[in-house]
Amino acid sequence: MTDETEEREGEGMSFWDHLEVLRWALFRIACVIFVAFIVWFWAMPHIFDDFVMAATSSDFFVYKWLTKLSFGLMTFDPDFKVEIINIEVTGPFMIHIKTSFYMAAIVAFPYMVYEIWRFIEPALFENEIRNIRPAFIGGTLMFFVGCAVGYLLVFPFTFRFLTEYTLSPNITNQINLSNYIGNFSMLIIVMGLVFEMPLLAWLLSSLGVLRRSLLREYKKHAVVGLLVLAAIITPSGDPFTLMVVFVPLYLLYELSIRVVKEDEPDDDDETDNTSGHEVQAV
Repeated sequence: MTDETEEREGEGMSFWDHLEVLRWALFRIACVIFVAFIVWFWAMPHIFDDFVMAATSSDFFVYKWLTKLSFGLMTFDPDFKVEIINIEVTGPFMIHIKTSFYMAAIVAFPYMVYEIWRFIEPALFENEIRNIRPAFIGGTLMFFVGCAVGYLLVFPFTFRFLTEYTLSPNITNQINLSNYIGNFSMLIIVMGLVFEMPLLAWLLSSLGVLRRSLLREYKKHAVVGLLVLAAIITPSGDPFTLMVVFVPLYLLYELSIRVVKEDEPDDDDETDNTSGHEVQAV
């Protein structure tokens, strides 16, 4: 146990002491993100075309794999190629910085979770620590799974649909680099956060806000809501793409049902049962 942890566990720790501990935790997180940013900034020119811009070309391996896996239900134009343009003098440099920062924040996510865990751990009981530790680990893994789904499925399908959508043959789509990176980063991070649904359900259950019966009762409503969400994320119109996004979301909902607590018996029921036992005893 470190001296810092012992100090936090000690009695008489003031609000400003807690604030100081939080300040150092945020400082360490910022340092880790900065180091990761430097690494990504150096590596970005070498991987930008093959990683960030991969969805702009039919050579993207996801398009090829899904064509085979869909058994002909989904086809991609082999000549698909979107030209990304830059209209700002500082555009490439700023995009270099933004993309490196977004990637650094994603990579540093486990360390952020670790620092949050270190900050709240002294305030928990031993049984709570045993329960929450695997939840944080699982939540971190789910975040990266969500980011992978966003990169491999959600963003490519959304991007292809929007770039191939034609309102008039007289309109030529020219995609701005800044807009492309904004959508690319947003969808990946959003999907990572969406995959935290089971962890959020578990935390709400631990606080007594959410129960398993509530999620089961509104499952039909949730299915409709998840279908709408999947349609918004991937507005391509074909059922295969919709199901590719919907199925992971539905599985997350089912997993959320499994991780929340069972309903506790009502006090009235307990009283009735107790009274019944007393009558039988008499």
